[in-house]
Amino acid sequence: MTINIEYVRMDKSEALNEYTSKKLEKIGRKYEWVIGTHVRFEHEHDPKRNGCICKMELSLPGPRIFATSNEKNYEMAVKETIKELVKQLDKRKQIFKAH
Repeated sequence: MTINIEYVRMDKSEALNEYTSKKLEKIGRKYEWVIGTHVRFEHEHDPKRNGCICKMELSLPGPRIFATSNEKNYEMAVKETIKELVKQLDKRKQIFKAH
């Protein structure tokens, strides 16, 4: 599985790259049919919201899967986004089994 990580309005972080890659590799092992992932980290200066945004898009057979989260820190954002992706992947897996 190919992993592309992009940073918008913030500096690149090797620690965040490693954390995200490790989490996504688990998905790659569990769902072998995932082709690649595009991850986008953004920082939003909004006092009413948390501001650490993580967006992920998975490439796989059929339509792509997308999830996003806005949390206090980027690790929590990655965790929540992956949790949402896993829900969607489980639904897709059921469709694959039916056919």
